[in-house]
Amino acid sequence: MQTEVLIIGAGATGTGLARDLALRGVSCVVVETGDVNSGASGGNHGLLHSGGRYVSNDTEAARECREEGALLKRLAPQCVEDCGGLFVAVAGDDENFVADYPGWCAAAGIDVCCVDPAEARALEPVLSPKVVAAFAVPDATIDPFRLALENMAHAKALTGCSLLRRTRVTGMDVDAGRVVRVHTVNTVSGEAGTIEAAQVVNATGAWAGRVAALAGASIPMLCSQGTLLVTHERMTRRVVNRLRPPGNGDILVPGGTVSILGTTSVTIDDPDRARPTVAEADENVRQALPMIPSLGYTRFVRAYCGVRPLIRSDAGQGGDGRSVSRGFMLYGHEEAGLSNFCSVSGGKLTTYRLMAEKTADLVCARLGVSAPCRTRTEPLPAAPSCRWTEPGFAPRLWTQRHDADDPLLCECEMVPASAVDGIMDDCGQQFPDPGLQALGKRSRIGKGSCQGAFCGVRVAAHLYDTGHYTSPKGLTRMREFFTERFKGQRPVLWGPQLIQAELAEALHCGLLGLELEGPDTAPAPGAAKDEEARP
Repeated sequence: MQTEVLIIGAGATGTGLARDLALRGVSCVVVETGDVNSGASGGNHGLLHSGGRYVSNDTEAARECREEGALLKRLAPQCVEDCGGLFVAVAGDDENFVADYPGWCAAAGIDVCCVDPAEARALEPVLSPKVVAAFAVPDATIDPFRLALENMAHAKALTGCSLLRRTRVTGMDVDAGRVVRVHTVNTVSGEAGTIEAAQVVNATGAWAGRVAALAGASIPMLCSQGTLLVTHERMTRRVVNRLRPPGNGDILVPGGTVSILGTTSVTIDDPDRARPTVAEADENVRQALPMIPSLGYTRFVRAYCGVRPLIRSDAGQGGDGRSVSRGFMLYGHEEAGLSNFCSVSGGKLTTYRLMAEKTADLVCARLGVSAPCRTRTEPLPAAPSCRWTEPGFAPRLWTQRHDADDPLLCECEMVPASAVDGIMDDCGQQFPDPGLQALGKRSRIGKGSCQGAFCGVRVAAHLYDTGHYTSPKGLTRMREFFTERFKGQRPVLWGPQLIQAELAEALHCGLLGLELEGPDTAPAPGAAKDEEARP
């Protein structure tokens, strides 16, 4: 395969870069070990930062978040819920930090408004009566999956940009300072391939150091795992932050029909081994209780984690990553003697567009392309095939046009058969053999309180009925889907969710026998890497 630009990594930055380049007339291919947003872009809390979280320790990152957040609200409104945010302090919190907070916001250019504690509790009744100070900031939430999918859809429409899922980069041939060939392997079939590109971009987040090494370059990465919990229902209208230096369990973010509590920060050596833990789940709840006491008896349906791709300021830096800047770095790797390979890492989901713009500027300069960036001014088109990731969209649509011939396959999120058919048709045009995992990335299937226990079976049966599945491989796809969903349930198995899990076990193992491994039911090679991190 040959292309102008090869982008390694299909997270927010990689897909955003594909669109930026396409708007400049540059074609590209995006390769991804798993699927869209399999790394940090799918393992975050979906917060579109106002910058208020970083004003005390990283003013530059706070300014970037403020500027980029405002742009995304205007240019991609279909992906954003402009809900607003509150920073609240409770009795015992640092009074000096509270007093200094408005000044820090002003220094970063962030709008901030003091809110009376009684008014804050009236706005968000779940807040503790011990709240002693509150400030309103322009936080919002964003759907990272719709964002990435729509960036890819626009890039494809403009230049035919393609996405190669489940394609791992295994090596690079370097000659005279150029990457002349990139070696890949399909993680499902094991088929090897090669790609030749005029420019190669490493946008792999926490894996950036590992991929750079394949070209003989180096990046001083620090991988920080953050675990988050998903509540059974939405608890607040706004984003609620603890008014203190960033720490564990200090933010509750509304995610459509649920809320997301987080996050921890644990340094890990291998991002492939990131898993949410019971200890981190407990820590998040314990730290959040002084701010929102009802979290002590709230039902949590899932835990998940992402790995922050932080850049070490010096090679010996350790700790939990809280002190590391949330800014990003773009490496041209000229020091390694390379002229057509670059890496971009660090940053935040909120700043993905800026990261893509700066990377595209470098790539285009090397290609001799003078077209300017257009993502700063041109709206991101809404793609009908990407709308099913939005929480609450399916119920609204289904109730408006209820059709007896269009049954619900996912009752928790009210996803109808027509949505599954549309997504499968769209996927079939982009890559072969789409399955339940791909459907889960592109819809709300499996995201409800049953975590796929019932809809996984119904959707698989529908795919057999419609001819998408014609062999026992469909059972393998179902088994992969349930295995992935259970990884997120394991850390929160108490109370009602434990009962739910026992019911799912009886259905999947007792009735369908999906725990049994054989030639037709063994998980596909590499399937465990295709993680769906975010709810």
